Amino acid sequence: MAEEPSAKRHHAETSDNRSNLIDINVPGEKREYTRTLKGVELHGKETLEIVCTSEPDKADEVISRLWRNLGGRFHRIVGVGVHYTNEDEPPQMAAVLQLCVNELFLVYHIAATTKWPKRLKDFLWEEKLYTFVGFSIGGDTRMWEESGLEINPNNFIDMQRKWKDPKTSKYYDSLADVAGGVIHPFYEGMKKKMNREDHKLWGNSPLPDNLITYAGIDAYATYQSWKTIDNIVTGWDISKEQEADPYYHCNFADEDA
Repeated sequence: MAEEPSAKRHHAETSDNRSNLIDINVPGEKREYTRTLKGVELHGKETLEIVCTSEPDKADEVISRLWRNLGGRFHRIVGVGVHYTNEDEPPQMAAVLQLCVNELFLVYHIAATTKWPKRLKDFLWEEKLYTFVGFSIGGDTRMWEESGLEINPNNFIDMQRKWKDPKTSKYYDSLADVAGGVIHPFYEGMKKKMNREDHKLWGNSPLPDNLITYAGIDAYATYQSWKTIDNIVTGWDISKEQEADPYYHCNFADEDA
Protein backbone atom coordinates (compact mmCIF):
# COMPACT_ATOMS: atom_id res chain seq x y z
CA MET A 1 0.00 0.00 0.00
CA ALA A 2 1.24 3.50 -0.80
CA GLU A 3 2.38 5.34 2.28
CA GLU A 4 0.91 8.77 2.88
CA PRO A 5 3.50 11.55 2.66
CA SER A 6 4.92 12.97 5.83
CA ALA A 7 3.57 16.45 6.48
CA LYS A 8 6.74 17.29 8.41
CA ARG A 9 8.98 16.24 5.53
CA HIS A 10 7.12 18.21 2.93
CA HIS A 11 6.67 21.32 5.03
CA ALA A 12 10.42 21.38 5.50
CA GLU A 13 10.90 21.30 1.74
CA THR A 14 8.28 23.82 0.63
CA SER A 15 8.27 27.59 0.86
CA ASP A 16 6.86 29.47 3.87
CA ASN A 17 4.07 30.90 1.72
CA ARG A 18 2.87 27.46 0.65
CA SER A 19 3.24 25.67 3.99
CA ASN A 20 1.44 28.44 5.90
CA LEU A 21 -1.35 28.92 3.40
CA ILE A 22 -4.66 27.99 5.05
CA ASP A 23 -7.24 30.55 3.96
CA ILE A 24 -8.81 30.57 0.50
CA ASN A 25 -9.51 33.92 -1.12
CA VAL A 26 -11.38 32.81 -4.23
CA PRO A 27 -14.66 34.64 -4.90
CA GLY A 28 -17.82 32.55 -4.86
CA GLU A 29 -20.91 31.62 -2.86
CA LYS A 30 -19.55 30.33 0.45
CA ARG A 31 -21.41 27.32 1.77
CA GLU A 32 -20.48 24.10 3.60
CA TYR A 33 -21.89 21.09 1.80
CA THR A 34 -21.11 17.59 0.57
CA ARG A 35 -22.82 15.87 -2.31
CA THR A 36 -21.99 12.25 -3.20
CA LEU A 37 -23.06 10.75 -6.51
CA LYS A 38 -22.81 6.97 -6.82
CA GLY A 39 -23.33 4.82 -9.88
CA VAL A 40 -22.57 7.60 -12.37
CA GLU A 41 -22.63 5.75 -15.69
CA LEU A 42 -19.76 5.66 -18.15
CA HIS A 43 -19.25 3.44 -21.18
CA GLY A 44 -20.25 -0.19 -20.85
CA LYS A 45 -20.82 -1.22 -17.24
CA GLU A 46 -18.31 1.21 -15.73
CA THR A 47 -19.61 3.50 -12.98
CA LEU A 48 -18.13 6.20 -10.77
CA GLU A 49 -18.39 7.45 -7.22
CA ILE A 50 -17.98 11.22 -7.08
CA VAL A 51 -17.64 13.12 -3.81
CA CYS A 52 -18.16 16.86 -4.24
CA THR A 53 -17.51 18.91 -1.11
CA SER A 54 -16.58 22.31 0.23
CA GLU A 55 -15.82 20.87 3.67
CA PRO A 56 -12.06 20.51 4.36
CA ASP A 57 -12.48 17.60 6.79
CA LYS A 58 -14.56 15.65 4.27
CA ALA A 59 -12.00 16.37 1.56
CA ASP A 60 -9.26 15.03 3.84
CA GLU A 61 -11.24 11.80 4.25
CA VAL A 62 -11.46 11.35 0.48
CA ILE A 63 -7.77 12.20 0.01
CA SER A 64 -6.95 9.36 2.43
CA ARG A 65 -9.14 7.04 0.34
CA LEU A 66 -7.32 8.17 -2.80
CA TRP A 67 -4.06 7.19 -1.09
CA ARG A 68 -5.40 3.75 -0.29
CA ASN A 69 -6.54 3.31 -3.90
CA LEU A 70 -3.01 4.07 -5.09
CA GLY A 71 -1.52 1.28 -2.98
CA GLY A 72 -0.36 -1.79 -4.88
CA ARG A 73 -1.00 -0.40 -8.36
CA PHE A 74 1.49 -0.61 -11.19
CA HIS A 75 0.16 2.69 -12.53
CA ARG A 76 0.34 5.23 -9.72
CA ILE A 77 -1.46 8.01 -11.53
CA VAL A 78 -3.63 10.83 -10.22
CA GLY A 79 -5.88 12.47 -12.78
CA VAL A 80 -6.21 16.18 -12.09
CA GLY A 81 -8.34 18.95 -13.53
CA VAL A 82 -9.37 22.48 -12.64
CA HIS A 83 -12.41 24.58 -13.55
CA TYR A 84 -12.54 28.32 -13.12
CA THR A 85 -14.73 31.17 -11.94
CA ASN A 86 -16.71 33.20 -14.48
CA GLU A 87 -14.32 34.77 -17.01
CA ASP A 88 -16.77 37.69 -17.36
CA GLU A 89 -16.08 38.62 -13.72
CA PRO A 90 -12.27 39.02 -13.44
CA PRO A 91 -9.95 38.10 -11.92
CA GLN A 92 -10.63 34.54 -13.03
CA MET A 93 -9.46 32.00 -10.44
CA ALA A 94 -9.63 28.27 -9.73
CA ALA A 95 -13.16 27.37 -8.59
CA VAL A 96 -13.07 23.56 -8.59
CA LEU A 97 -10.25 21.04 -8.19
CA GLN A 98 -10.91 17.46 -9.31
CA LEU A 99 -8.72 14.48 -8.39
CA CYS A 100 -9.18 10.92 -9.64
CA VAL A 101 -7.65 7.55 -8.79
CA ASN A 102 -9.28 4.58 -10.49
CA GLU A 103 -13.06 5.00 -9.93
CA LEU A 104 -12.95 7.37 -6.94
CA PHE A 105 -13.16 11.13 -7.44
CA LEU A 106 -12.83 14.16 -5.26
CA VAL A 107 -14.36 17.39 -6.52
CA TYR A 108 -13.24 20.10 -4.09
CA HIS A 109 -15.35 23.23 -4.48
CA ILE A 110 -12.72 25.88 -3.82
CA ALA A 111 -15.03 28.82 -4.55
CA ALA A 112 -17.53 27.66 -1.93
CA THR A 113 -15.09 27.28 0.96
CA THR A 114 -12.71 29.42 3.00
CA LYS A 115 -10.12 26.79 4.01
CA TRP A 116 -7.82 24.29 2.32
CA PRO A 117 -7.91 20.64 3.45
CA LYS A 118 -4.96 19.88 5.72
CA ARG A 119 -3.80 16.91 3.63
CA LEU A 120 -4.12 18.57 0.25
CA LYS A 121 -0.86 20.51 0.11
CA ASP A 122 1.27 17.49 0.90
CA PHE A 123 -0.73 15.36 -1.53
CA LEU A 124 -0.16 17.86 -4.36
CA TRP A 125 3.57 18.17 -3.65
CA GLU A 126 4.47 14.49 -3.53
CA GLU A 127 7.50 13.81 -5.73
CA LYS A 128 8.00 10.06 -6.09
CA LEU A 129 5.03 7.90 -5.12
CA TYR A 130 2.72 8.86 -8.00
CA THR A 131 2.43 11.15 -11.00
CA PHE A 132 -0.17 13.82 -11.73
CA VAL A 133 -1.72 13.89 -15.19
CA GLY A 134 -3.83 16.65 -16.72
CA PHE A 135 -4.76 17.91 -20.16
CA SER A 136 -3.77 21.31 -21.52
CA ILE A 137 -3.54 23.02 -18.16
CA GLY A 138 0.13 23.91 -18.15
CA GLY A 139 -0.72 27.45 -19.27
CA ASP A 140 -3.16 27.92 -16.40
CA THR A 141 -0.58 27.82 -13.64
CA ARG A 142 -0.76 31.59 -13.11
CA MET A 143 -4.46 31.35 -12.19
CA TRP A 144 -3.65 28.38 -9.97
CA GLU A 145 -1.03 30.34 -8.05
CA GLU A 146 -3.29 33.36 -7.66
CA SER A 147 -5.88 31.01 -6.17
CA GLY A 148 -3.35 29.48 -3.77
CA LEU A 149 -3.36 26.17 -5.64
CA GLU A 150 0.01 24.62 -6.56
CA ILE A 151 0.91 21.19 -7.93
CA ASN A 152 4.50 19.95 -8.00
CA PRO A 153 5.70 21.04 -11.48
CA ASN A 154 8.39 18.34 -11.44
CA ASN A 155 5.80 15.58 -11.08
CA PHE A 156 3.17 16.65 -13.58
CA ILE A 157 2.41 15.40 -17.09
CA ASP A 158 0.44 17.51 -19.55
CA MET A 159 -1.09 14.82 -21.74
CA GLN A 160 -1.65 17.22 -24.63
CA ARG A 161 2.11 17.72 -24.92
CA LYS A 162 2.92 14.00 -24.65
CA TRP A 163 0.50 12.23 -27.00
CA LYS A 164 -0.28 12.86 -30.68
CA ASP A 165 -3.02 11.55 -32.91
CA PRO A 166 -1.46 8.40 -34.48
CA LYS A 167 -3.28 9.14 -37.76
CA THR A 168 -2.19 12.76 -38.20
CA SER A 169 0.85 13.05 -35.88
CA LYS A 170 -0.72 16.25 -34.54
CA TYR A 171 -1.44 17.11 -30.92
CA TYR A 172 -5.03 16.70 -29.84
CA ASP A 173 -7.15 19.82 -29.29
CA SER A 174 -9.37 18.34 -26.59
CA LEU A 175 -9.44 15.66 -23.92
CA ALA A 176 -12.70 14.37 -25.43
CA ASP A 177 -10.86 13.52 -28.66
CA VAL A 178 -8.09 11.68 -26.79
CA ALA A 179 -10.47 9.72 -24.57
CA GLY A 180 -12.77 8.95 -27.49
CA GLY A 181 -9.81 7.47 -29.34
CA VAL A 182 -8.04 5.48 -26.62
CA ILE A 183 -10.90 4.54 -24.25
CA HIS A 184 -14.31 4.55 -25.96
CA PRO A 185 -16.30 6.73 -28.42
CA PHE A 186 -18.63 7.57 -25.50
CA TYR A 187 -16.20 10.28 -24.40
CA GLU A 188 -16.28 12.13 -27.72
CA GLY A 189 -19.58 13.62 -26.58
CA MET A 190 -18.12 15.18 -23.42
CA LYS A 191 -17.60 18.62 -24.90
CA LYS A 192 -21.22 18.71 -26.08
CA LYS A 193 -22.58 18.24 -22.56
CA MET A 194 -21.47 21.71 -21.44
CA ASN A 195 -22.19 25.08 -23.03
CA ARG A 196 -20.70 28.51 -22.40
CA GLU A 197 -23.32 29.40 -19.80
CA ASP A 198 -22.65 26.19 -17.85
CA HIS A 199 -18.99 27.11 -17.53
CA LYS A 200 -19.97 30.33 -15.76
CA LEU A 201 -21.51 28.38 -12.86
CA TRP A 202 -18.42 26.80 -11.24
CA GLY A 203 -18.45 29.49 -8.55
CA ASN A 204 -22.07 28.79 -7.59
CA SER A 205 -22.84 26.62 -4.57
CA PRO A 206 -23.87 24.01 -4.21
CA LEU A 207 -22.76 22.76 -7.61
CA PRO A 208 -25.64 21.30 -9.62
CA ASP A 209 -25.48 17.57 -10.30
CA ASN A 210 -24.76 18.03 -14.01
CA LEU A 211 -21.58 19.98 -13.24
CA ILE A 212 -20.50 17.46 -10.60
CA THR A 213 -21.07 14.64 -13.09
CA TYR A 214 -19.16 16.49 -15.80
CA ALA A 215 -16.21 17.12 -13.44
CA GLY A 216 -16.10 13.45 -12.45
CA ILE A 217 -16.23 12.14 -16.02
CA ASP A 218 -13.63 14.73 -17.06
CA ALA A 219 -11.28 13.52 -14.31
CA TYR A 220 -11.89 9.86 -15.15
CA ALA A 221 -11.23 10.49 -18.85
CA THR A 222 -7.90 12.11 -17.92
CA TYR A 223 -6.89 9.28 -15.60
CA GLN A 224 -7.99 6.39 -17.82
CA SER A 225 -6.65 7.94 -21.04
CA TRP A 226 -3.14 8.28 -19.65
CA LYS A 227 -3.23 4.81 -18.08
CA THR A 228 -4.18 3.39 -21.48
CA ILE A 229 -1.52 5.44 -23.28
CA ASP A 230 1.10 4.31 -20.76
CA ASN A 231 0.11 0.69 -21.42
CA ILE A 232 0.48 1.27 -25.17
CA VAL A 233 3.91 2.86 -24.81
CA THR A 234 5.06 0.12 -22.43
CA GLY A 235 3.87 -2.49 -24.93
CA TRP A 236 5.87 -0.82 -27.69
CA ASP A 237 8.99 -0.77 -25.51
CA ILE A 238 8.60 -4.47 -24.67
CA SER A 239 8.11 -5.34 -28.35
CA LYS A 240 11.31 -3.50 -29.26
CA GLU A 241 13.23 -5.39 -26.57
CA GLN A 242 11.82 -8.70 -27.78
CA GLU A 243 12.75 -7.92 -31.38
CA ALA A 244 16.30 -7.12 -30.30
CA ASP A 245 16.59 -10.16 -28.02
CA PRO A 246 14.42 -13.25 -28.67
CA TYR A 247 15.16 -14.46 -25.14
CA TYR A 248 13.99 -11.22 -23.53
CA HIS A 249 11.36 -11.80 -20.87
CA CYS A 250 9.30 -9.13 -19.08
CA ASN A 251 7.22 -9.72 -16.00
CA PHE A 252 5.19 -6.59 -16.65
CA ALA A 253 1.58 -7.09 -15.69
CA ASP A 254 -1.00 -4.38 -15.25
CA GLU A 255 -3.01 -5.77 -12.38
CA ASP A 256 -5.33 -2.75 -12.31
CA ALA A 257 -6.16 -2.70 -16.03
